[in-house]
Amino acid sequence: MRLSVLDQAPISEGSTAAQALGRSVDLGRLTDSLGYHRYWVAEHHGTPSLACAAPEILIGAIADASERMRVGSGGVMLPHYSPLKVAEVFSILSGLHPERIDLGIGRAPGTDPMTTMALQRDRSRPAPDDFIEQLVELLALLEGRLPENHPFTRLSRSLPGRPERPEPWLLGSSPQSALWAAELGLPYSFADFINPNGPAIAADYRGRFVDSERLGAPLVMAAVVAICAETDEEAERVASSMKMMFSLLRQGTLIQVPPVEKALAYLETRPRGPGSGRRAVIGSPATVRAGLEEVAGEYGADELMLLATIFDHDARRRSYELIAEEFGLAGAATAAEPDRIASA
Repeated sequence: MRLSVLDQAPISEGSTAAQALGRSVDLGRLTDSLGYHRYWVAEHHGTPSLACAAPEILIGAIADASERMRVGSGGVMLPHYSPLKVAEVFSILSGLHPERIDLGIGRAPGTDPMTTMALQRDRSRPAPDDFIEQLVELLALLEGRLPENHPFTRLSRSLPGRPERPEPWLLGSSPQSALWAAELGLPYSFADFINPNGPAIAADYRGRFVDSERLGAPLVMAAVVAICAETDEEAERVASSMKMMFSLLRQGTLIQVPPVEKALAYLETRPRGPGSGRRAVIGSPATVRAGLEEVAGEYGADELMLLATIFDHDARRRSYELIAEEFGLAGAATAAEPDRIASA
């Protein structure tokens, strides 16, 4: 099973968005060396919590800072853009980093209604709900599948990174996205951290999958919150920042990622009833391994993508290090080799 990284460029309280961007590049460099398979950057707009409004720019920076792993979007929120613009941007990224760029495509706005309106060129009316038409056009542009008499065919032939192109994925957290991914023969990434009822949806995707030139068999990835520390107790402490941020988000309040002590004090004031319904795998390396293997088994996942919203960047780095070591990722083993030699 492959392990990958989902990054939302979290902005910790007391730090700047620019610092968050630098930390994302640093985390990309680290996880590349540890042996993670791919690194995706999310797209969110108009929030003090996350600095990932332009994933395509972060993708380029992280791809430059890394050597091996695939880098991509998790995802590009297609309703904000023209298919041609997305095709051109990811064509350039692919030309600069051949066979390393992923184009994860999403339908959600990644923000609130007012910010969605601000992102639109035409603000006189709501944007049309034509995601599937946009998606089909984008794929046709990237793959050179437009009919000869189509007015955009010459544009497809002129994409600036040709002959390189990104690997497309469809992102989702609902049954509709699974239907589209199956019909179009696309690999499918499900946001378990948004909707923990994904295993049945992933199974429906597999059952409906239509073999295509893009993909000969269904391919499922599950994106899940995973936070690891040396002990279960320390991991729960570290994860308190994420829990506070998500708790306030459900109440409509957006904040920067709070420090642990502040988060623990806040959580002490909350009723200890049922949780939010969001799944999170939190604990020591052994605990996290067991939790991730359970998630993978439920989905029949070929790959897991791990999201860690942590206040302290060093603790975030350490979380990915511990998971890599526990799963025996190739890079983690190589990194440990000098210590074994020195102690021999």
